[in-house]
Amino acid sequence: MGRRRRLSFDDDLLGEVTRGARALVVCPDIAGQSYDLDAAERLEEACGLALAIGVKIADSQIIRVRDVRPNTLFGAGQVDNIAIACEQNEAELVIVDGALSPIQQRNLEEKLKRKVIDRTGLILEIFGERAATAEGRLQVELAHLDYQQSRLVRSWTHLERQRGGFGFLGGPGETQIEADRRMIRQRTGRLRRELEQVRKTRGLHRERRERAPWPVVALVGYTNAGKSTLFNRVTGAEVMAEDLLFATLDPTMRAIALPGVEKAILSDTVGFISDLPTQLVAAFRATLEEVTAADIILHVRDLSNPAHAAQAKQVMAVLADLGVIDGDNGESNIPILEVWNKLDLVDEERREDLASQAEQRDDVVFVSAATGEGMEALLEKVGAMLTSHAKEVTLRIPVSDGRRLAWLHAHGDVVSDRELAGENGAPLREMVVRLNPKELGQFETL
Repeated sequence: MGRRRRLSFDDDLLGEVTRGARALVVCPDIAGQSYDLDAAERLEEACGLALAIGVKIADSQIIRVRDVRPNTLFGAGQVDNIAIACEQNEAELVIVDGALSPIQQRNLEEKLKRKVIDRTGLILEIFGERAATAEGRLQVELAHLDYQQSRLVRSWTHLERQRGGFGFLGGPGETQIEADRRMIRQRTGRLRRELEQVRKTRGLHRERRERAPWPVVALVGYTNAGKSTLFNRVTGAEVMAEDLLFATLDPTMRAIALPGVEKAILSDTVGFISDLPTQLVAAFRATLEEVTAADIILHVRDLSNPAHAAQAKQVMAVLADLGVIDGDNGESNIPILEVWNKLDLVDEERREDLASQAEQRDDVVFVSAATGEGMEALLEKVGAMLTSHAKEVTLRIPVSDGRRLAWLHAHGDVVSDRELAGENGAPLREMVVRLNPKELGQFETL
């Protein structure tokens, strides 16, 4: 099988990941370090990430790390055990579910005689594979370059670090490294300028949508929670929706109709994940900023996953980082509706218990995006939330102002409409219309 194409500045820097390669997945459980998920759940997630780039899981294991070794992360005996496991399982690749320093990665590769990638490299592989839009590709490449810059030395260990000269001239390896760093800095600078222009364009589009009468509903959730399946179910679109982590990377928007709402915009977003590489947190912030302009947020949760509570906590932490949720009191400035998804994968007894819990809460809907069960209740709930603040207003508009009259009929709920004479004898239309605050504000700007 051929190597999968990903976005990178120099393929030798991150290394090659081959579709179908056999991988040993190792989850270090470091003593004294706090984790959102327990070791077994983190190992399962790491295997899911590996499967998402097409590698085969030869074996997976949790390794308890009492003392972190600066040069290899693991102790000497643990490294030997990893090497033995690689031989026994014919693993060509070692995936470490944690952050490795460049030195640790290089030393492990030398000792194991195999390619080693860490969690950051693994997620970058997935993002590089899946980015579809121009903005997504720019963001991934920028994150990739940031990651590669600290690992340049790995590409030039076959060259001398110092040789001859007059004291201020380095050897050929050092010269090549500096040349590559300069090229990366130049490329990074250009990418940042291009992304800034993209952000400005996205901001203009967002302002245009805010002036438009259509409310925005944003889907958020942990990766593989079923957001894209829900999106496709509601919109009839064909967004990539597979049982893979990070099946969706680029935001997608579609118009939908809701009970009491003629038109709304549904937005699908990138899935959240614990310990997202810092390079990608920064790179994808512009994408996630779409959430901050939403009128309602649908937090999609996979209730069939044993770690759903920890996953939800991670999502809320990201929303807090975006400023959607107040970090002090935990209150959201945008209404959030929890969508408890994948009820078709929950056993009957637990399903009844969860359904009972959902009925007792106003901010929860229990659905199966895969089968369509509960979708009608979800749409009714979202429509009710969008129209909950609507109020009746009485407006008197000249009959000659056809544009504003047409707008009210198209976007408001007209309760009554009659013609009467104005003070100067010019005919007026007196209309009683139900509008929410956003619609009323937009009408006043017409």
